[in-house]
Amino acid sequence: MKEISLNLKSIQDYRINESYKQLRTNIEFSGEENKIIAITSCAPSEGKSTVSLSTAYSLAEAGKKVLFIDADLRKSVLAGRYKVTGEMKGLTHFLSGQGDLSEILCKTNEKGLFVIFAGPVPPNPAELLGSKKFAALLKEARNIYDYIIIDTPPLGSVIDSAIVSAACDAAILVISANTVSYKFARSVKDQLTKTGCNILGVVLNKVSMKQNKYYGKYYGKYYGHYGSDN
Repeated sequence: MKEISLNLKSIQDYRINESYKQLRTNIEFSGEENKIIAITSCAPSEGKSTVSLSTAYSLAEAGKKVLFIDADLRKSVLAGRYKVTGEMKGLTHFLSGQGDLSEILCKTNEKGLFVIFAGPVPPNPAELLGSKKFAALLKEARNIYDYIIIDTPPLGSVIDSAIVSAACDAAILVISANTVSYKFARSVKDQLTKTGCNILGVVLNKVSMKQNKYYGKYYGKYYGHYGSDN
């Protein structure tokens, strides 16, 4: 198993940390049956990958054993964003039969947090995610980890998230403030509902604290201007 270092403690903003703790608590109280959770968004650049990995880290920080799976096979940015170096296989290698689980599973420097990165872009991402091999991976992970958090592509762009969500216990939708229309968000929510997956709720991301009078007045000048409202 490869060991990697992720600088996830760099989030210092008080409100952001509190928001992730609140999100973590909401997930824990949603029921013990909700172990495998897909996180998606309506459109690109809404911050779902950051929310996904930070949620996994927050759960691990609370003493849970967590597996984070980067299932955004079409345009993953996480390995590059966190400067993961060296030869490493990912989810696409495993699903296409080019690697086993021990080769793609990474142990992080954060206690209790394990990661599977996406790997190279395949020609058939939807088919790989809908395969029996992916379902078997989730079934095996369920018996080992307290939570499996899966980062999936924007559902408003491609169907991959719906395929993954159908194999999950629950889903969370990330929406960036003042970015997508209500009509578009509702259509994505309806698409998610059709998978039969339980929708735990919505994370409102990239909220401007300048427009929030309470936080803007008391915390804005100390902690910055943007955060997550879960």
